[in-house]
Amino acid sequence: REARPVPVILLTAKGATRDRTMGLDLGADDCIAKPFHPDELAARVRAVLRRSSGAIGGSGVVRFDDVEIDLERRLVTRAGELVQLSRTEWLLLQHLATNAGKVVLHTELLTKVWGPEYRDDLQYLRVWVSRVRRKLGAPPGEPGRIKAFQGIGYRLDVAAVGDEPAAD
Repeated sequence: REARPVPVILLTAKGATRDRTMGLDLGADDCIAKPFHPDELAARVRAVLRRSSGAIGGSGVVRFDDVEIDLERRLVTRAGELVQLSRTEWLLLQHLATNAGKVVLHTELLTKVWGPEYRDDLQYLRVWVSRVRRKLGAPPGEPGRIKAFQGIGYRLDVAAVGDEPAAD
């Protein structure tokens, strides 16, 4: 799970609730005990894939301007130079890049990057987004490619500058 964000379904001979619960607590997305019907397994696979859709990027690389974000290798380059990111900066950028072009809610970013206890700490999020913006080349005080949606969240805008729809 640390190497790649793939869904995990445990198939086990242990049917005790305690064993299945432990598997789920350790990070599995679902758990099914033997004996099971193949149709049930297929349905569970479809359900897990539906829940995880969008979590795995197509090529694993997001590009815009002179920036390249390689989600699989966990590398960011700008103008061909490696961008040094802290763990927190990477997690924030990774979540935005995985959802490129979509608005990600403040609470979702805070929960995914820092944990549920930070879900309401918007000022904390603003500071870290500002740091990532600067490292991606945005001038101080400018949003660059990470757009803010007041009271909602942030979006990593990867569309070419000429491709953006006109503002109303």
